[in-house]
Amino acid sequence: MTKNPVLDRSAGIAIWRQIMETLKAEIVSGAFAEGRRLPPEAELAARFGVNRHTVRRAIAALTSEGILRADQGRGTFVASAPLSYPIGPRTRFSEIMSGQDRAPSGRLIGSALEEADALLANQLDVALGTMLIRVETLRVADSVPMIVATSRFEHARVPNFVADYAESGSITEALRLAGIEDYRRKESRITAEIAEARDAQQLGLALGQPVLVVESLNLDMEGRPIQYTRARLAADRMQLVVNGDK
Repeated sequence: MTKNPVLDRSAGIAIWRQIMETLKAEIVSGAFAEGRRLPPEAELAARFGVNRHTVRRAIAALTSEGILRADQGRGTFVASAPLSYPIGPRTRFSEIMSGQDRAPSGRLIGSALEEADALLANQLDVALGTMLIRVETLRVADSVPMIVATSRFEHARVPNFVADYAESGSITEALRLAGIEDYRRKESRITAEIAEARDAQQLGLALGQPVLVVESLNLDMEGRPIQYTRARLAADRMQLVVNGDK
């Protein structure tokens, strides 16, 4: 834990938000473990060199995100740290969640057949108008919604994907049943946006809350595009970790 963090008062970022991000980073790093009580407001105010109202606002923001919880008469405690989600050549939700002692599951929330437009045809390296399967999924860890995603696959390659995913809850397993034994991530593009109303409902977020958006392309082991996905992640529950390994 940083004893004397430096706040940049000329950065154009509110001081309370800088304090919030500092505390969040310390929680993620393990400096404040889950279940640990946060120091009193007066102590935090002295540490950051601000008044208690500023600290209180940072704590309120972390509480609204579910990272902290206030116990009446006892203090403020770490409720949970955002889960680390590595982005690399091999990105598998189930493996990542299981590796952090979380119980992963996937749920099919919608599907349809559609023709590839110019963007999708380019991403999946198919002819314009090729029939694609669009799959809407919700990924959950310990019964907490984490990711809502829209994926496209070439229908001819995975004709039974919807039924196989609905039964297994695993994209990896559904692809294996289609004869695609493994796949790897070619690229991921990460942005942020305010959650749309339907995504906010699926993720259990308040309207106006942000989501992380990861657009990704997966290839089979022969280098052929197999899956194009636009995933929306609950920004207060997940921290993306970009893996630099080739």
